[in-house]
Amino acid sequence: MFLVTALAVLYVAKAIILPVVLAFVLKLRLNPALRFLERWSVPRIIAALLLIVAVCASIFGLVAALAGPAGDWFAKLPSAIPRLQERLEFLKEPVEIMRRFLGAIRSFTQVDTVVAIPASEGSLPEEIFHGTWNFAAGLFTTVLLLFFLLISGDTFLRKLVEVLPSFSEKRQAVEISQQIESDISGYLVTITIMNALVGLATGLVMWGCGVGDPVLWGAVAFLLNYVPILGPLLGVGIFFFVGLLALDGVWAALLPASLYLAIHVAEGEGITPLLLARRFTLNPVLVILALVFWYWMWGVPGAILAVPIMAITKIICDRVKPLNPFGHFLSG
Repeated sequence: MFLVTALAVLYVAKAIILPVVLAFVLKLRLNPALRFLERWSVPRIIAALLLIVAVCASIFGLVAALAGPAGDWFAKLPSAIPRLQERLEFLKEPVEIMRRFLGAIRSFTQVDTVVAIPASEGSLPEEIFHGTWNFAAGLFTTVLLLFFLLISGDTFLRKLVEVLPSFSEKRQAVEISQQIESDISGYLVTITIMNALVGLATGLVMWGCGVGDPVLWGAVAFLLNYVPILGPLLGVGIFFFVGLLALDGVWAALLPASLYLAIHVAEGEGITPLLLARRFTLNPVLVILALVFWYWMWGVPGAILAVPIMAITKIICDRVKPLNPFGHFLSG
């Protein structure tokens, strides 16, 4: 009952809980930089402000740099639909067979009831404005919480150590906190560097294939790689359709997607696991389940946070003896 209630709260109150979790994970990532600035005699509040400004400037700079090329590609879509249909003509018959098959299944399971479908209450501009407002509110909340978490330092850890009854429990709390910060910070730094290299390689590949806009496609590959497995799979589909729009012939259109997949396999199955193996390994099946679950709970931010949440859970379970079996179950 407690587990069901907790999941319901996480789902219903995601507008409040998601910024808190995101701010906490970003704090783990920025703590080493904060300490570096403090070693250079920069006051904590000034160092926190500098890091917040750097994060916000990076986000808005990336959006501003990609807005133009992305808008150009979206403008091409209406005129490119006939070309896509022509290129994908060979899929028409299999799709038609699948459509008939699904129609037959639906006819067997159809129930003769009339369901009233309520009319949409808001127009498309209103929905876009509402979504933009929610994004802006969530971003502001995350940045505000991140700033106060950075300037608070280890206040919460010290308070927790003060209330724990025994010395062994105090030491255990400190060790868990230090390992979480070290491992999650190292994980985020590692995947950010690797994602940047994947983005750079993808941009060069797109440029070499003649697709154009290498900065845009490099940024797309960089962002998609933050979502393990599902992000690169989506990237393969995106680069296949981009190849259909920009290149002549179906086989030529497969080249960008194939090269992107090769880059991802080299990074995701070889280099990154080798770099992260000393910190932690996670059960790949449970990683997929976590991605699906947290995407259902919190959308794209939940999918990005799925692996850090799972890693933090494993670190805690490995350090708390009654939870050791669950931690072993989570390991790769």
